Amino acid sequence: MTAATLSTPRAPTDWRGNEMRRRIARRYAAERRFKLLGLFSVLLSAGFLVFLLVTMMANGVKGFTRAEIALTVDFPRSPILLDPAALKTNPAQVLANANLPSVVDQAAQTAFGEGGERFVSSGAVVAVRDAILADPAILDRKVVISVPASEGIDLAVKGKGSAADEAIADRLDEAGLISTALNYRFLLGSDGTDPTTVGIWGALKGSLLTMGITLLLSFPIGVFAALYLEEYAPRNRWTDLIEVSINNLAAVPSIIFGLLGLSIFLNTMHLPRSAPLVGGMTLALMTMPIIVIAGRNAIKAVPPSIRDAALGIGASPVQVVFHHVLPLALPGILTGTIIGMARALGETAPLLMIGMRAFVASPPGGFTDPATVLPVQIFLWSDEVGRGFIEKTSAAIIVLLVFLLTMNSIAIYLRNKFEKKW
Repeated sequence: MTAATLSTPRAPTDWRGNEMRRRIARRYAAERRFKLLGLFSVLLSAGFLVFLLVTMMANGVKGFTRAEIALTVDFPRSPILLDPAALKTNPAQVLANANLPSVVDQAAQTAFGEGGERFVSSGAVVAVRDAILADPAILDRKVVISVPASEGIDLAVKGKGSAADEAIADRLDEAGLISTALNYRFLLGSDGTDPTTVGIWGALKGSLLTMGITLLLSFPIGVFAALYLEEYAPRNRWTDLIEVSINNLAAVPSIIFGLLGLSIFLNTMHLPRSAPLVGGMTLALMTMPIIVIAGRNAIKAVPPSIRDAALGIGASPVQVVFHHVLPLALPGILTGTIIGMARALGETAPLLMIGMRAFVASPPGGFTDPATVLPVQIFLWSDEVGRGFIEKTSAAIIVLLVFLLTMNSIAIYLRNKFEKKW
C-alpha cells in the first residue's frame, strides 16, 4: 500500500442514502423472520403437546369408568357351597371353594335368559365375593349386586361396541339394569386377562419402588462423584479419561444398561429376577452419568470468590465444599436429577432385559417381590388383542404422565427452595 493510498481520505458513510436504507430494511426483515421462526417453533411444540394430551384424555378418560349391571342373586336357591359359620374362621379360603362362578352364571341366566352369563365379566365373581364378605347375612335372602359388565357391553355403553352389544346394552338400559360408575378396580388392582377387571396399582407401586431405589443410589453417588472430580481430583490423563467415559456413558443406549444389569445383578450376583431392587439398580447405572455431568456444571458455576472468601475466614476445604459450594450448586444438581429420573421413569428396554415384563397379578409387597412398572405395563396392554385394552392403555398413560408431573413438581419445588442468589 503506497503513501498516496494511505493519505486518501475515506468517504463518509451516507446514512440517509438508498443503499443504507436497503441494508437496514434487510436487517429488520431478517430479524422479523427470526422472530416468526421462533414463534412458529414454540407454537408447533405446544400444538404437539396439546394434541398428545387431548388424544390421551379422549381415549383414556373412559378407562377410569366401567359399565355395571344390577344382578339379582337368590342365594338360598343358588348352587353355593359354603357354611356361613365357616366365614368367621377363614373367609378367604371358604369363598374360594364356594362355587361362586356357578352362582353368578345361574343368576345371570335367571335374570337375562339363556346366554345371560355372557353379559357379565369375570369380575362379577369378585363383586359377589366382596358383597358376602361385607354382609354375610345376604346368604339368607335374595339381593341385587352391581357387577361389572362384559367387555363387549362395556364398550357398547361407551359408544365403541358392536351393533349386537349395543342392542343388549340398550335393552338393559331400558330395564334400568345398567349404569356407569368409577372403576375403582382400575386404580386399586393389578394386571389381568379381562380388560374390565385390570388395574394399574401393581405397576404404579412397582414404579414407586423402582424409582426409590434409583434415586437412593444414583443421587448421592452422582453428587459425590461430581464433587470429587471438580474439587479434589488431580488434573491428569486419568482424570481426563474418567471425564470422557462419563460423558460417553450418558449417551449409551439404555438397552446396554439392561444387558449390564442382566449380566451383573442376575447372572453374577443372583439377585431376584423381575424385582424393583434389580430394576432400580439397573436404572441407577443409567441415571448416574447424567447427574454427574449436571452436578459438575453446577459446581463449576459457583463463583471462585465464594471459595476464596470461605477460605479467607478460616474454613477448611471440606467446610468450603459442604457449607458453601454444595448448597449453592444444589439447584443445578436437582435439575440434572429431574432430567435423569424422568428418563428412567419412561424406560422399558433395560427393565425388559431383567425380566420386569412378567404377568404380575398382585402388587409387590417389597423391593424383592416380582413386579412390573408403568411403561412396561403400557407396552404389554398395547400388545393385547382385546378392544377394551385400548382405552386401558390410554388411561395408564394418563397415570404415567400424572406420576411424572408429580415427581417433577416435587423436584422443582425443592430446587426453588434451595436456590440462593449472590
